[in-house]
Amino acid sequence: MTPARAPETVRAKPDAVCVAAVEPARDAAIAEAGAARVGEHLGQLVEGERLVTHYFASTHPGYQGWRWAVTVTRASRAKTVTVNEVVMLPGDTAIVAPEWVPWSERVQPGDLRPGDLFPTHADDPRLEPGFTDTADAPEDVRAVVDELGLGRERVLSPFGREDAADRWYAGDFGPASPIAQAVPYKCHSCGYWIRLADSLGQAFGVCANEMAPGEARVVAYDYGCGAHSDATIENPDLPIPEHAFDTTGYDTLQLTEQPALPTEA
Repeated sequence: MTPARAPETVRAKPDAVCVAAVEPARDAAIAEAGAARVGEHLGQLVEGERLVTHYFASTHPGYQGWRWAVTVTRASRAKTVTVNEVVMLPGDTAIVAPEWVPWSERVQPGDLRPGDLFPTHADDPRLEPGFTDTADAPEDVRAVVDELGLGRERVLSPFGREDAADRWYAGDFGPASPIAQAVPYKCHSCGYWIRLADSLGQAFGVCANEMAPGEARVVAYDYGCGAHSDATIENPDLPIPEHAFDTTGYDTLQLTEQPALPTEA
């Protein structure tokens, strides 16, 4: 059974015959779900002219907080009502499924596992057609195309570059991160910082220090950490303590001659 959404309340004069038709509405709900799954009458709602919905509690263990909605109506000058529809609707305390979200919006960074595929849309604004027609180009031209990465079917668009730059700059390895704020050293002056080759290299590079938190990650040029190549410590000459015992001199000792030991016969 597909749950239906309750209609919005309208201003209409309550019809006395429809309002009083509690038992016909209950019988309709019982015919739909069975007497064991229809509970007490919870009230009614005037939907329109000679149109009233009666609500009954659902006693089904799997639908706690739901209610049966039976809409009745009558023709003008008619003395009896007609059942219009019988549906189950969620109440204020009902457990309902979350709003459906397309899979492309449900997948988050880090969700992909080995063997998973995440196809891109043909109209992805982050991409634009690349230069791929190199079949008849000279070998030296194809070598340059491959070196510059122009042989791909699609490449980053200006929007894609700006989107990535904004995300990286505002992320954990941007200048606003707590670790970057705690040190005076910046990545652009670090010997471990490898600048990106394309236009993004004006603001980003890759950290090559295995002791740094940003190692093997894209870090902003004004990010910084305590593992900067200039963060050296000069060890001062430590004072040599005096020997507890003098091991460099010697004392003259007078040895006395020991008596010879008797020999056995």
